[in-house]
Amino acid sequence: MIGKRVVVTGLSVLSPLGVDLERSWANLLAGKSGIGPITRFDCSEYTSKIAGEVKDFQADKYMPKKQIQRMDRFNQYACAAAYMLLENTDFCIDDNNDAEVGILIGCGLGGLETLEEFHTRLIKKGPGRISPFYIPKLISNVASGQMAIFTKAKGPNLVTTSACASGVHSIGYAYSDIKLGRVQAMICGGVESTITPMAISGFNAMKALSTRNDDPEKASRPFDRDRDGFVVSEGCGLLLLESLEHALDRGAKIYAEVSGFGASADAYHITAPDESGAGMSLAMKNALKEAEVSPEDIDHINAHGTGTSWNDLCETRAIKNVFGQHAFSLSVTANKSMIGHMLGAAGGIESVFSVKTIETGNIPGTINLENTAPECDLDYVSEGTRQKQVDYVLCNSFGFGGTNACILFKKYDG
Repeated sequence: MIGKRVVVTGLSVLSPLGVDLERSWANLLAGKSGIGPITRFDCSEYTSKIAGEVKDFQADKYMPKKQIQRMDRFNQYACAAAYMLLENTDFCIDDNNDAEVGILIGCGLGGLETLEEFHTRLIKKGPGRISPFYIPKLISNVASGQMAIFTKAKGPNLVTTSACASGVHSIGYAYSDIKLGRVQAMICGGVESTITPMAISGFNAMKALSTRNDDPEKASRPFDRDRDGFVVSEGCGLLLLESLEHALDRGAKIYAEVSGFGASADAYHITAPDESGAGMSLAMKNALKEAEVSPEDIDHINAHGTGTSWNDLCETRAIKNVFGQHAFSLSVTANKSMIGHMLGAAGGIESVFSVKTIETGNIPGTINLENTAPECDLDYVSEGTRQKQVDYVLCNSFGFGGTNACILFKKYDG
């Protein structure tokens, strides 16, 4: 492998399953669903009335109340998760290393909640009532900017916005920066909070969301015959990546190694995936190629698995295309069956769970899979959590615009 080796030394999560990594992971392994009725606004007139809301989040545990008032919810999640990340890895950023630590986080839509709030104020009360904090609360890259202020990291600082692939893209390019020797460490992952009237109505208009409102815990059904769309959710998933040398020098706990990254474009349609799965296949092949491993080396795929008819079918086709007969020996799971679809944050949290699978030997199952859909005939671990030694996990993320990203994690072997 050309360049520095890159390892994962820190993890943090905020999700509908829990306000920290420990609770989120435990509930994921227990097969619990974080999906429920929307409480943020009156959705009685909406076609879809369910979402994966983060519950019991207390921003003032992590930052002053004055700062909270100047931050959109997604920024609050990002800073809280950054605090938990550094606590998890016992990593101190100070004058001696701040220029060697960067932040690269994925975010799909940014401060949509703030946009809607101030647009309503503009219409009702006029332009003189718009706050000077409106724009800084809204723009996506303020997430990484606020995280830098919060952590004192002064290295590269930016946000990737590539729809539902944003989180994995951020991890892939953070990995690349460390591999090339530009920095020693990167905070990366994804954050999103868009359970808002405009987001829900927009996805409803596309007929993309599940309308199983009477049974929300069973609404997210990746690869199931009776799936009827995805469920919007929110949260944050972060990883601390370091060069292997840097991690060893400071005696860090190493959870896993980043082995390869692949990206591609369908060049096909603004929302629908290429029906052959060719673009998804190319991203997976690129990740394997960079890692210099064969398809038979992979044990587990953490699928994008949205619960939409075309995504599940095309991803299954793509996996078969890349892995051939070995595809039927893979454990393929969809975390979204329990946490919903976090959009730009999806690849961040699913990468965290992929690393936890390597660390613990527990592969989370796919819930709500009662009757597999036609052509969706792989092993989706529908019986619940499976215990198995896992040496390689491929984490997939695919987004509107035909953008695809895959990150490959491997067990650290010294």
